[in-house]
Amino acid sequence: MDNRKLKLYVGADHVSAFAMSAFVALKEKQLSFELVAVNLKARENYMPSYRDLSLTCKVPTLVHAGFALSESSAIAEYLDELSPGHKKLYPQDIRQRARARQLQAWLRSDLLVVRKERPFDLVYFGKKNTVLSDEAEAAVERLFFVAGHLLEEGAEHLFGDWSIADTDLAIMLNRLVANGDPVPARLAAYVRRQWDRDSVRAWMDIERKAPAIA
Repeated sequence: MDNRKLKLYVGADHVSAFAMSAFVALKEKQLSFELVAVNLKARENYMPSYRDLSLTCKVPTLVHAGFALSESSAIAEYLDELSPGHKKLYPQDIRQRARARQLQAWLRSDLLVVRKERPFDLVYFGKKNTVLSDEAEAAVERLFFVAGHLLEEGAEHLFGDWSIADTDLAIMLNRLVANGDPVPARLAAYVRRQWDRDSVRAWMDIERKAPAIA
């Protein structure tokens, strides 16, 4: 494929978990792309030029040869179909692939209270000295149940080989690991393995500034 026209639009602060997922997908595919920063604080994502591109006014948005697509899981699926000769982002087995997509959809649609009380920026800038609410604790237990059920004992990844669902699950779990919250040792070790991937390291190596404290 001709990937010279690939662009990935992300927030200028480079802290979005969803932008990270799309970035990792491109890196794992070994596709060259231009990273374009959108100033969300200045609401550039609501300006007509970006709104008309993304449709949703969200980041990330991928642009390829005049076609623009937002939502990180949709981007990963598009990249897998666009470049079948490159490394696969999803499992080959139809049921495992469906399970990976199920996990991605659940991580994005549930656990809002965990995302609120353990925002992803703490992975970059340090922990929050707050106790999880009862609602968040219940959501964390659901997260641990799902992760523990899908990650077989002794397995490095969820579905045999690595898939983008591994990155997405590790992103959610690392909200807790990075904050020092209690996480089962097996799941904490899984997060460390995922965080040691070159694609994830490349994202983490991007220079970013800690938010000013009022």
